[in-house]
Amino acid sequence: MFDARLRPLIDKPLNAVARTLSGTGITPNMITGFGFFLGLIAAACLAFQLDYAALGLILASRIMDGLDGAVARNAAPRSRHPGAKSQESDLGGYYDIVADFLFYSGIILAFAIGRPEHALMAAFLIFCFVGTGSSFLAYAIIAAKQNRNHDQQGKKSFYFLTGITEGSETIFVLCLICLFPHWFPQIAVIFGALCLITTFGRILQARRDFG
Repeated sequence: MFDARLRPLIDKPLNAVARTLSGTGITPNMITGFGFFLGLIAAACLAFQLDYAALGLILASRIMDGLDGAVARNAAPRSRHPGAKSQESDLGGYYDIVADFLFYSGIILAFAIGRPEHALMAAFLIFCFVGTGSSFLAYAIIAAKQNRNHDQQGKKSFYFLTGITEGSETIFVLCLICLFPHWFPQIAVIFGALCLITTFGRILQARRDFG
């Protein structure tokens, strides 16, 4: 919901950092991998109830998640394909989205490992994540097949369908969980419900666009 509004604020500093990294040999895929590694450490911290350490690592991981795309757009091309103007690639986009969904679900799984009394609500939240993720990716597949384009959230490797619960909202909720772990059931119910509304809305959108 807020991704499109936050994008102009986020892009400027990320692009500035990306330009400083140009020519250093650091590739977007390296940054994606490093961000995912930070996410795994964050998950481990949550499993051991090191909530504030997890919070810092989650934020650092998401900065890397934004930086990899900025570096891809600003760095000199290293592609095998003639005519490439940057390091943006379909493979990089694939790595990015796989890492994102493993990160989001992994954080909730780790929280449940550290606090098994909340395992049922954690399972519910992961179920809701599957709904938003599958409705998002399924729409993107059909949109690509029909040559649709949508750059409102910034230039992406595939079509980004909006909703109530997008990346910004999910990151905010993960931070809330780290800050207020005793509120996890309430947070999971509210955010899970919003995820289900988003999923249903995307299904209706697909019905309108593809039906």
